[in-house]
Amino acid sequence: MYTKRNQSLSTISDTIMKQDAAISPFERADSTEQSLHDQLLAGDYEIATFGAGSFWRVEAIFRQVAGVIGTAVGYVGGTVDYPTYEQVSTGKTGHVEAVQVIFDHEIVSYDKLLELFWELHNPTAPGKDSETLSSQYRSMIFYHNERQRKIAADSKKEKQDAGYFKRDIVTEILPVTRFYRAKEYHQQYYEKMDSGGHFIK
Repeated sequence: MYTKRNQSLSTISDTIMKQDAAISPFERADSTEQSLHDQLLAGDYEIATFGAGSFWRVEAIFRQVAGVIGTAVGYVGGTVDYPTYEQVSTGKTGHVEAVQVIFDHEIVSYDKLLELFWELHNPTAPGKDSETLSSQYRSMIFYHNERQRKIAADSKKEKQDAGYFKRDIVTEILPVTRFYRAKEYHQQYYEKMDSGGHFIK
């Protein structure tokens, strides 16, 4: 499953996940973007949103999964409209650094993406007073429909009951709210730094 995706595929940053600051989270600038947007709405593709620490690393890993069409990094939640990276980095806006993933459900399932989500970060409570987790790096699953909510809840319970982690899982499962896309500098950051060609763990 964790194979480097076809480089010819359009990425979300170049296509359907560009933010329209006025109304829609989608900017339909040309026929290619329009086509991908229509495929998403038609159910050909699905969208998943995760908060699992620094979004640079999380995005780089998800982009190497077969069936992932593209990704975008940004911010979800919080009390500030159109937050900047600098504002979110203070941990005071309430936003979470998040990754949105467009995927072909005929190639990779939401369940499989959740398995990777649990694997690539530590979703447990701090074990010592000296261990802290900045609020923008909270472990979060933002569901887009009731089906995703149930799958995520069942997956969390399964991991907790199985003792997969040594401490309690603190991951929150919430309905997705507005996704504020980060500036282009942050999109596919590891690939721009020539780190995206390897499976990053």
